[in-house]
Amino acid sequence: MGLTINTNIAAMIAMRHLNQNEIRGQIVMTRLASGLRINSAADDPAGLIISEGLRAHIQGLDQAVRNTQDAVNMVKTAESALNEVSRLLRGIRSIAVHSANVAVVDATQLTANQSQIRSVLLSIDRIADHTSWGTKKLLNGSAGVTAGITRTDLVNSLYIGSEFNDERVRSGEITMTQVTQATRTTTGPMTTQFTNSATIVQTGTFVLNGVTFLVESGQTLADVAAKINQKSGQTGVLASIIPNGANVSMQLTSIKFGSNFPINYMETTGILNGGVAATPAVGIDAVYDVEVPIEPNGTTTERFTGGQGPGVDGLTLTSTSGNKLVISAAGNNETAATIIGALSVGTMKFQIGALADQSTSFSIPSSYTIDIGTGAIPGKSLADVDVTTAQGAEDAIRIIDAAVQQIAFLRGEMGSFQMNFLESTSRSLQVAHENMTASESIIRDADIAKEMTEFTKIQILRQSGMAVLAQANQSAQSVLQLLGRQ
Repeated sequence: MGLTINTNIAAMIAMRHLNQNEIRGQIVMTRLASGLRINSAADDPAGLIISEGLRAHIQGLDQAVRNTQDAVNMVKTAESALNEVSRLLRGIRSIAVHSANVAVVDATQLTANQSQIRSVLLSIDRIADHTSWGTKKLLNGSAGVTAGITRTDLVNSLYIGSEFNDERVRSGEITMTQVTQATRTTTGPMTTQFTNSATIVQTGTFVLNGVTFLVESGQTLADVAAKINQKSGQTGVLASIIPNGANVSMQLTSIKFGSNFPINYMETTGILNGGVAATPAVGIDAVYDVEVPIEPNGTTTERFTGGQGPGVDGLTLTSTSGNKLVISAAGNNETAATIIGALSVGTMKFQIGALADQSTSFSIPSSYTIDIGTGAIPGKSLADVDVTTAQGAEDAIRIIDAAVQQIAFLRGEMGSFQMNFLESTSRSLQVAHENMTASESIIRDADIAKEMTEFTKIQILRQSGMAVLAQANQSAQSVLQLLGRQ
């Protein structure tokens, strides 16, 4: 290439490289100053797209952790209030037990006891009404599960919590299906026959479920049946007189359904069973399947078993989740799948994830006295406790026991939800946040050591470029030498 004055190609090349090094130097200095590898979309368009998505997710995880902690604190608030309800229930149970001591207490004491119980019941209702998280009521049933019974001829009472077969329930119909044959009580007909209920029974003693009975001279079959029934609270057995061919005989029946309530009868003389012991075949436990709707849009079935309920009040069945079903005699004979009620579920919903649909719900049933202690005595709840009579005191103990169990189960369910779900979720979210942040850091953060190495190289190239540019500008001086010789 010839020597020219107007165009200095060497200087232009040196200037171009010098400008490129200046631009690269500015990028490196920006990265060193900000600590970020990506400061604008031009630095890494694909990396920017990915990192922005990660940043949004990380902020969502941050908020989800805070949401979970808020949920923990809300559950703690409700559980603390129920702890006070449990303390109050234990107190009035002692009062009910004292009132049942009818041989000692008088009417004045019973009235005072009832007055104290009513005061405690008002306190429980106040707790149910006032316990809140901000403006949200926690124990008034607005955030709970309500199981409404539509077939009252088949079902006496029904309790379903927020968990059913380890699933979260939602509003919808409840269906009951009998799995095995109808449950029955233990029933034992005695073998000794009598002309009628007025027939005199042989004197002697017999033992029924550990309780000894004395048959005195002149007592009739009806008298013996009445004597057995008077102590049914101790034996768990009722006596009845049934036809036996042309004659009659005694029949013993357990008060409660199921295999846990046998009848053991022993005699040495021919009083009711020909002088021999009798151990009737025990009753059969109930096995029912109950189907309820669950989140987000399905159903699940849980098996209810048992026979703990008195035959006159209904048959109590429980599930592994602590749900309870009390069926009537008609319900015990119902074999077809039958819609027995409907669930109404409150809206206590927690967003515990960074993405849509990553939420959970928890229902807290009503803790008003009218809604707890149900199922122990048909048609009665804690609000109906009245210890001013002997029977009322006995019923009160049963109702309060049911309320204690109900509140204890609810507290246990809250504790499980807090420990096994919320706190576990919080730990998982924190780990996810750490890993997501590490991924975002790899994409977006600057490697300072690498950038300093690049910065040093660019500094050297800049100095070299300036020197080369100076040399290129000097190259035109050779033209003057040629001109000067002319």
